[in-house]
Amino acid sequence: MDNTPNITLVIPLLDEEESIVELYSWIRKVMAENNYTYEVIFVDDGSKDGSWKVIAELSTVYEEVKGIRFRRNYGKSAALNRGFALAEGNVVITMDADLQDSPDEIPALYKKIAEDGCDLISGWKKTRHDPISKTIPSRFFNWITRKMSGVKLNDFNCGLKSYKKEVVKTVEVYGEMHRYIPVIAKWAGFTNIGELEVQHQARKYGVTKFGLERFINGFLDLLSITFVSKFGKRPMHLFGLLGTLMFALGFVVSIWLGIDKLLLDKGGRLIADNPLFYIALVTMLLGTQMFLVGFLAEMIARVSHDRNKYHVIETVGT
Repeated sequence: MDNTPNITLVIPLLDEEESIVELYSWIRKVMAENNYTYEVIFVDDGSKDGSWKVIAELSTVYEEVKGIRFRRNYGKSAALNRGFALAEGNVVITMDADLQDSPDEIPALYKKIAEDGCDLISGWKKTRHDPISKTIPSRFFNWITRKMSGVKLNDFNCGLKSYKKEVVKTVEVYGEMHRYIPVIAKWAGFTNIGELEVQHQARKYGVTKFGLERFINGFLDLLSITFVSKFGKRPMHLFGLLGTLMFALGFVVSIWLGIDKLLLDKGGRLIADNPLFYIALVTMLLGTQMFLVGFLAEMIARVSHDRNKYHVIETVGT
């Protein structure tokens, strides 16, 4: 008999003790109404309040509840990475723990994957209840991400998403990459990516964890993921090409200066007196350095590194 649950909910959280019980009660109600089998994985990302105590108590009462507790705050990507590794459901749904994501959206998100055959569905909070200091940077960020990635989603940063199990077991999430999972999934070959308009709840407890540094880090991670996706396995194709072109340009200028000195210059001026000599020299040196960087990066890319080592100090229900 197949005991695989229909749905795994992965819920990362940081200092959300007031909302956890209410959120889980809401989830249980939705699951019971739709006769879904499920598991809920709470990932406590280094909370300083009583969040872990609440999760542990829920786990003793409900076998569907599992918990992972980090020793310190590693970030949402780390929490999702550990949750994805533990997930057993055929469909994996992520949501935030602050009650701004509605569990009532679960059936629609589930059907998009299980019945319509989508690989990934991203929630779109078309109407938001966030301060302007969060909504304006978010809209700009989404516009930039669409242009750079080619993935046509309106809301990359929405925590409410559903995935085919194969997707979460394939993609690697680290840094601030959680918001780019649709981009990573597309480049991994999961192209059936859609969007579902979802309800956005006003925050009921606590305060937002959004800060300007997250926006900046997210943009830098977008540049990183764009580079890694295209050249991560073949860095020599970028650095080697640029290095070769720069060296060739500097070399051609040097040859021209030499010919000019030998055949055309009648005044006896030194080659070193010409500013082009130094430009050519610097260009050749930079080209050589870039070529060597590409060579070293090519060697490093062939060595496996584990970027997802997080110190878990306690688990429940796993």
